[in-house]
Amino acid sequence: MTVLVAYASAHGSTRTVAERVAARLGRHGLDVELAALDALPDVGPYRAVVLGSAVHNGAWLPEAVDCVRRQRAALFARPVWMFSVGMAAALPRPLRRLAARSEPPRIARAVEAIEPRGYRRFSGVVRSEHLDRKGRVLFRLLGCRYGDFRDWDAVDVWADGIAKTLAE
Repeated sequence: MTVLVAYASAHGSTRTVAERVAARLGRHGLDVELAALDALPDVGPYRAVVLGSAVHNGAWLPEAVDCVRRQRAALFARPVWMFSVGMAAALPRPLRRLAARSEPPRIARAVEAIEPRGYRRFSGVVRSEHLDRKGRVLFRLLGCRYGDFRDWDAVDVWADGIAKTLAE
């Protein structure tokens, strides 16, 4: 059976993380299908699911929340891993530590609804054009920095762990 890697991405960063996870699982000999959540069919035919979303305003994107809500029973019945892609690494050090201590409540509820085998937060890409004017002002006032904060080694290690679990 096939492993589904499904994602919701606003600016492409989460898509590239999902692509990397899918490629890594494929390197372990797994049959993998990659799909955007806005076009996701029923998850029923898949052996396992890796589900990820970008984080905006402390929440997953609507299509990811909708997927969890609509397909909760099917997701709950199979091995699932979940990931979020946000901007924690763009924050100044004290705020980064604070962000690492807890999950935003709306994301925590989505994760708790599925009880995945694993959940991981990754940082993505933050560019000024990703934020509205108010967001850019706040970003600067907080001392945040723009850039590509994806940690490909961390993504690979996480995907390798999923592949190992599925091989057992």
